[in-house]
Amino acid sequence: MKQLVIETKQLSKTYEGVVPVHAVNEVDLEIENNEFTAIVGPSGSGKTTLLNMIGGLDRPTSGGVKVNGHELSGMNENELIDFRLKHIGFVFQSYNLIPVLTAKENTEFIMLLQKIDKKIRDERVEKLLHEVGLGEKMNSRPAQLSGGQQQRVAVARALASKPDFVLADEPTANLDSHSTANLLDIMARLNQEEGITFVFSTHDQRVIDRARRVITLVDGKIESDERR
Repeated sequence: MKQLVIETKQLSKTYEGVVPVHAVNEVDLEIENNEFTAIVGPSGSGKTTLLNMIGGLDRPTSGGVKVNGHELSGMNENELIDFRLKHIGFVFQSYNLIPVLTAKENTEFIMLLQKIDKKIRDERVEKLLHEVGLGEKMNSRPAQLSGGQQQRVAVARALASKPDFVLADEPTANLDSHSTANLLDIMARLNQEEGITFVFSTHDQRVIDRARRVITLVDGKIESDERR
């Protein structure tokens, strides 16, 4: 059953300066559950800014964002932090793993913040790391993992909190072709088999080719929206 998980209305972000930069300009967007969507466009088109506003990491200049019916603009910083923790998973280009923690510890970190019981944490982390092909690397630290393996830990971490959806900002930018294909296979399987919603910001053609919906941004505006 289709359900609206992300809705933006006239969403805009302007960075003030000598010449104001309209990074995102009056974007209306709806994303339903189970989508596998790529937001694409040239550098400076507003992809990352749009993703950051959807994820509550950046506040809009005007317009609004709703996540499962919750209006983000009405929340203060502490409420936003709590909301992100419970509802939104993030995968970043730079992995953002904690160097001194193992793959297991990095994956369970958000669940620790959520005060989830240790038994549940252990079961979920083991399941997730096996799902992303890292069951035998649970006790390895980031420096002992390849770039592709680190990004798979980041995906497991994003899913650990059972978010409403996952935002992935250029997740394949630092990966070789083999690692990219492996990561996309994992995310596509999680999307199809477990119904996890993924929204990518990307300029990587390999990601675009796998997406079932491609939204093109140019100068902060949606130029096209193609479903496949």
